[in-house]
Amino acid sequence: MVLKLYYAPGACSLASHICLIEGEGQFEVERVDLKTKVTASGEDFRTITAKGYVPALMLDSGEVITENVAVLAYIAKEIPRLGVLGEFGQIRLLEVLAYLSTEVHKSFEQLFLGADTEQSAKIAANIIRRLQYLADRLYTDYLFGDHPGVADFYLFVMMRWATMFGVEVPAPLLAIQERLLARPSVHAALRSEGLDAA
Repeated sequence: MVLKLYYAPGACSLASHICLIEGEGQFEVERVDLKTKVTASGEDFRTITAKGYVPALMLDSGEVITENVAVLAYIAKEIPRLGVLGEFGQIRLLEVLAYLSTEVHKSFEQLFLGADTEQSAKIAANIIRRLQYLADRLYTDYLFGDHPGVADFYLFVMMRWATMFGVEVPAPLLAIQERLLARPSVHAALRSEGLDAA
């Protein structure tokens, strides 16, 4: 099966991009200009998904999966080593992906929209509190054990954004970031999207 990931450089779709490289399967990527809604091949992205934002993952059947939580859950299903094992593994994974999406990812929205200094400080404090929740429950090298999975790569994107906006990341999560930065898949995705490894 050949998958096609529609992405924007440095957006949350970076997590899916890294995961697909980790999976070592066949896939394609196509860049999307989120302002114009035009893909690198000149297609109107809204014909792929009326939502107009990334990620969008097209299967070889033509089926399109949207929303980061759904795309990452699909990848974890197809590449089990990127998921969470055990009776409640899938539930725990969805729990963390939903938390990252609704509580952490969403908190960055106003920073990207240009919040003023006072607002930015409040938003940053909220993000730090949300990240600390994860740090306080970290007992292994990664969120779910000794190997990284889809949730870690999603968290990685959030930590990149935190660095961009000067938001302090708790030390245990910075350690995850450093481990992930040592992975060839992360460097390959960053290079492909024209991003720095910092």
